[in-house]
Amino acid sequence: MVTRTDMTMSTITTMTMVENPACLLRLMSWLSPAFPVGAFAYSHGLERAINDGLICDQPSLVSWLTDLVERGSGWNDAVLLAQAWREASAGRDCEDVMELAEAMAGSRERHMETTLQGAAFGEAVAAWIVPEERQPAQPLVDGRPVSYPVAVGIAAALHSISLPETLTAHLHAFTSNLIQAAVRLVPLGQRDGIAVLTALEPVILRAASRAARSSLDDLGSATFFSDLLSMRHETQYSRVFRS
Repeated sequence: MVTRTDMTMSTITTMTMVENPACLLRLMSWLSPAFPVGAFAYSHGLERAINDGLICDQPSLVSWLTDLVERGSGWNDAVLLAQAWREASAGRDCEDVMELAEAMAGSRERHMETTLQGAAFGEAVAAWIVPEERQPAQPLVDGRPVSYPVAVGIAAALHSISLPETLTAHLHAFTSNLIQAAVRLVPLGQRDGIAVLTALEPVILRAASRAARSSLDDLGSATFFSDLLSMRHETQYSRVFRS
């Protein structure tokens, strides 16, 4: 259950990041590579794609990540984050969204990746007290597995952080983590990594804007090869990342 049940949509929409710079700082902290969710340990199947020669340079990495964000796991995560944000901001529990997010994991490794990161995020974000509540920090959810994007959506809603900015920051963190994996594995230079991130800016902005207006009817993935490679990664002889 979400620990805060008395928030209204008006509370969420009237406090924007422009009006409250602390929200921007908080979001930057939560989605920073230094935040202890262990994102650096996961390649999201990217390691297998590089091993099989499907990603070998800057253009192939841009193409791969664009597909994930626009029509793959990155897109589904954004839709689930948005739905969790809406449910939490309206004071409803997120049980159904949590269950659906688990079911959407395409493989055992993907399930492990999203739930372990979700649990780590929920534990770490409890250090922040919900605004207007002067009480000890509470767990994000009570005793239930929660996927990473759902955990981010709930936390952002409880802390009055707007949905569009949360989605943009989440997709930026998602792609940045995979770019860093590719920089190590392809390998790519740091300048190539920055060039990939630059190329993905309009992709991220478009996807965040779409996801902010989405519903669960917009869930769907067409990146089957990415899902298959994440399964093959489980049995890869030598690997650096967990997934």
